[in-house]
Amino acid sequence: MTAAGDDVEKLGKALAAEHAVLFAYGLLGARTSGRLRDRMSAAYDAHRARRDQLRSYITSRGGRPVEPEASYQLPFIPSNATLAADLAVQLEAGVTAAYLELAAAQDVKLRRYAALAMQESVTRSYAFRAAQPAAFPGMPQPATPPASPPPGG
Repeated sequence: MTAAGDDVEKLGKALAAEHAVLFAYGLLGARTSGRLRDRMSAAYDAHRARRDQLRSYITSRGGRPVEPEASYQLPFIPSNATLAADLAVQLEAGVTAAYLELAAAQDVKLRRYAALAMQESVTRSYAFRAAQPAAFPGMPQPATPPASPPPGG
């Protein structure tokens, strides 16, 4: 396979991931409300733009974009807002993994595109998390200082 053909294959895998994520966000948007639904809708719009860009990249390289499936198997169907947000985090992790392969493309522009797509997906996933991770994961937490004595005593 040529380098360009290899890049088209990687683009196709990223496109397939975007199709799956769009399906899931459509379901999540219908099952949420308020601010969470607004974030789901924004994520849907961002992934739809990525999908369209990927289709364009594939066709401009002489490839044929993969079409979406009629339905996709989700890891679970969320029954409340917390589970919907958890699923959104998983979706973003999955699409990030798909772009990781594209980051090894021969075309430098595609590598940059993949890196930006991964950055956006990871950033978006944090908007759905209930608690933010530690600033430096894996580092020991600083010791808590001893309680100061009460004033005057």
